[in-house]
Amino acid sequence: MEMAGLVLSLASTALVVNSQPARTATRVAAPRLSAATVEAPAMVATSVNTQLKLEVLQLAAALDRGQSYNPTSSDAYSQRMAIVTEKLEELIAQSPPLPTSLEELDGEWELVFTNVKHGIFRSSPFFLAIQEAYASAGVPEKAELFFRLHELQTCSWGASKIGRVAQTIDASEGMLYSEFDTNLLSLTAIPVLGFWKLLPTFGGCVVTASSAALEGDRINMEVKYTTSRKVDGLSGLRPWFGEIGLKIADAIWKLEVPVGAVWKLLPWNKGPPTCSVELKYFDGDFRIVADGSGELFVYARAIAPRPLQIK
Repeated sequence: MEMAGLVLSLASTALVVNSQPARTATRVAAPRLSAATVEAPAMVATSVNTQLKLEVLQLAAALDRGQSYNPTSSDAYSQRMAIVTEKLEELIAQSPPLPTSLEELDGEWELVFTNVKHGIFRSSPFFLAIQEAYASAGVPEKAELFFRLHELQTCSWGASKIGRVAQTIDASEGMLYSEFDTNLLSLTAIPVLGFWKLLPTFGGCVVTASSAALEGDRINMEVKYTTSRKVDGLSGLRPWFGEIGLKIADAIWKLEVPVGAVWKLLPWNKGPPTCSVELKYFDGDFRIVADGSGELFVYARAIAPRPLQIK
């Protein structure tokens, strides 16, 4: 829904951009998420590279944010992936001046596309740190194998499905919170024999908290801890024993697991869980970054914000 709203917003702009003078900001009506209304941020770059951004969003939607292309199983959609990557390179070449402070990146961003192989979960600093640790050890190909196996183990047979992927940048604290919703056991039925679910669907939001600093055109991060949060409408932990069970479930949701201590026990790590991405494009509404392998991650300001309750 968020991507569809952004496509419609840019499409309407494309129809009038040639007949009206450029405007620096357009107030968009805030969508209703529930009984309470969460105000969407004003889009400030609707007249900047509008055609290219609309093309990228259309291709991103058709490719399910890039998940439809899976070289592990086949070359299906490889041509479309090449086209959207070419569009992104065109967009990067036309980027306005990049920000010089983390404050300009403040706020909630949702992942709308990536051309990375083997899982959009790789936008998380935790997995970026794994990638950089293998690269520092001189075996970057092992990171690709790790991600490929992780994707096969978690996403095969409908065991897990990735929903919303987002980042919240809090410059005042120097923190970046990476989120992805995971929907577990969404497809658990035996074909032909029956169409009923064998196991209930459940899941939640996995949050990775990292320190963040903008240095030149790079966002440098160090992973601090991981935690989780409930997702409205998705069954999570099923509390037992009444009120006590609810308190236990709530404590588990908010449990912060430090990454540093565990990280040092892994054989390929020679330092803290650090990583960085290169900022390639920024116009206030769109943000494109590249990981150490040059793979691209495209973020857009959230049209239907879901504020992160991290404290």
